[in-house]
Amino acid sequence: MMSYSVCDHREEVRLDALYQLSLLDTSPSESFDRITRMASQIFGLPVAAVSLTDRDRQWFKSRVGIDHWSIPRDTAPCAQVAATTQPLVIEDFQADPYYADSVLGRAGTRFYAGAPLVTRDGHGLGALCVLGMAPRRASPAELAALVDLAAMVMAQIELQHAFGRIDPVSGLPTRSQFHDDLIDLARDRPGESRLAVVVDLARDDQISRIARAMGGARVDEMIREASRALRNALGSARPAYHVGAAQFAFLSPPGVEHAAYQEELRAGFAAIRASSSVRFVTNVAIGLRPFTLGDVSADDVLRGAASAAQDARSVDGAIALYSPSNDIAHRRQYALLRDFGAALDAGDQLRLEYQPRIELATGRCIGAEALLRWRHPRLGEISPGEFIPIIEQTSLARPTTQWVLDAAMTQLAEWPDCDIAVSVNISAANFSEDDLIERIQLGLLKRGLRSDRLEIELTESAIMAQPDRALAMLHELAAAGICLAIDDFGTGHSSLAYLQRLPARVVKIDQAFIRNLTGATGPDFVLVETMIGLAHKLGFRVVAEGIETAEAAAVLTGFGCEEAQGFWFARPMQPAPFMRWITDRQQQGRPSSRAA
Repeated sequence: MMSYSVCDHREEVRLDALYQLSLLDTSPSESFDRITRMASQIFGLPVAAVSLTDRDRQWFKSRVGIDHWSIPRDTAPCAQVAATTQPLVIEDFQADPYYADSVLGRAGTRFYAGAPLVTRDGHGLGALCVLGMAPRRASPAELAALVDLAAMVMAQIELQHAFGRIDPVSGLPTRSQFHDDLIDLARDRPGESRLAVVVDLARDDQISRIARAMGGARVDEMIREASRALRNALGSARPAYHVGAAQFAFLSPPGVEHAAYQEELRAGFAAIRASSSVRFVTNVAIGLRPFTLGDVSADDVLRGAASAAQDARSVDGAIALYSPSNDIAHRRQYALLRDFGAALDAGDQLRLEYQPRIELATGRCIGAEALLRWRHPRLGEISPGEFIPIIEQTSLARPTTQWVLDAAMTQLAEWPDCDIAVSVNISAANFSEDDLIERIQLGLLKRGLRSDRLEIELTESAIMAQPDRALAMLHELAAAGICLAIDDFGTGHSSLAYLQRLPARVVKIDQAFIRNLTGATGPDFVLVETMIGLAHKLGFRVVAEGIETAEAAAVLTGFGCEEAQGFWFARPMQPAPFMRWITDRQQQGRPSSRAA
């Protein structure tokens, strides 16, 4: 006789195989319902089901003619089919001493036929069964058809599992299954109000740091730990889905009140996080997307909840409700990012405009800042303040900087009689390019340009993003004779000690300090005077940005500020108008003039 411990072990292995498939407590699916209906039609019986044998219940993945979702496992015929992995026919419950007093027998069931659902490893998951209210026999043809249909159910289960429906690490259904389940749920319960919840475990950089420090296996364990916690918190009634690298999703119960459910989630995730093994190195963010079943596509539901989770990223453990306006902005950013790659290759969308830099003491134009402009073929002019911050966070940063460098140096070569310097901005992302300096030097050499005709601008924030790398590259650029300028001076977070180490020659005071500069009073007056004096003591030449009034220009001249740029002198111009502006200025012989 087989020992109890061996039987118990086999049952645990069988249950593990069942749980790994993540079928229990999932929404109805048309692919299974179609097979169940065929079984009912072949036998001409009103009741049929795909029944899965759980630890203490028979749960129906698909059902015809049954109102409830499960029955107790004890004395359920499908449990015997799962245990023996053999077909079972009960011609008359009342004539069978074991099943006569079962739940089905007491409910009036008289006939049962079930074919096993068996995995490739031989584990019985349950049965495809048909039931009737009158005794009858099952013909060989009917039984053969039932076995074939059970095989079709298993093929559907394996197909779902094989084609990305179950994540191999978390064991949870994937984004594709979420999509299909939501479609099925909308078909069964149209008009029902729900909340979709997306839980974003960590930022991408946090995942990368964990993998770099402890290996990919530690990341996998973090995902498994989170999936177990979610399954335990949600219980068997609601499935969780693994929808991104470190993102999970699930649905709220129907008709919950938004604010109350947010508080419930906040408390629940605080408890989960308290026991997390990575709680000190990750930041959880949660997004909620209200929707009505049948009114919103599955893709839009998930995307909206994920967008809300990103909105919640500012505070660890924060929860944000979907904002249509924020979502529109996120979609626009993505669309711009997608279209900008094409703009780099198009040849007619991007251009440089040049804003003069004026020497305040003489009124001469001694340089210009090259400013990138983009005319989108459908949206028209896109503000640089909108598209440049997006570009700088992606792999497009390198080709964008190269495009600007090439365009600026080519334009300089076409102005042989105009001995001015042109400044070009680079971003923090460019410091990771080992060949940046080589590319700049090669560009100058190919066009026969002196290195002092080009100035590189970079912000304090960009420098401090990679301070050691930035310092090394800046020293190489300075050694090549290229002038360096610190842009947006006063808005970054660098220390004075660090600024002293930079080989830059120029600092540009941000326009935020200049905009309200009037008269000899006020905090801006004192602050700008102090900044200019400090920059001079550190050995920098000072450029003030955003000059819009004659009064501001006069004040800055009095402070000893060397250069200025802004609308008071000229707006950014394309190359031909820029050259005409310089010619007209020289002919007028005036030190300053208001731009038209």
